[in-house]
Amino acid sequence: MTPIDLRYTLCFLIRAEHILMLKRKRPPNRGLWNGVGGKIEPGETPVDACLREVAEETGYRLRRLRFLGIMTWQGFDHPAGGLYIFSAPAPDGPLPQTEEGVLQWRPREWVFSSREVVANIHLFGPAMFQSLAPRWWRLSYDRSVIKHYEVRHLPGWVRIGGYGACCLKSLKVI
Repeated sequence: MTPIDLRYTLCFLIRAEHILMLKRKRPPNRGLWNGVGGKIEPGETPVDACLREVAEETGYRLRRLRFLGIMTWQGFDHPAGGLYIFSAPAPDGPLPQTEEGVLQWRPREWVFSSREVVANIHLFGPAMFQSLAPRWWRLSYDRSVIKHYEVRHLPGWVRIGGYGACCLKSLKVI
């Protein structure tokens, strides 16, 4: 059991200088652009959940994930908790329609700066393009606005798919 309820995954699929973004139809973050992901189901590892959510929302079957870290929050309009963040090279193929919202390829600079994107992505997003060890982004909100954040080393209790995450940068999934 983790000290913090990490119950979601978030994955950013990358093609060259573009990131696949989802304009969400549902809360939280309705109307904003975000990566793809969702809830970790009972019995699933974060890796399993990420792979399932990406397949459900995009139709893509990933063979490789890069673990970026975790993000936790408090004071948001959603109960306190957290999520596992991944990125992956996107396979070839057209984008499907999804009930979750609209999928589009967006330029990296836009993703990290636009007010139409979930604001916390501006904090951890640039790490997707650096060779950093996974990190822990801790955010405090007041009325859905980030009031404080800090970046820490990944805690030893984090586990993704049976692997300790303290030094993991890339996981090949076959």
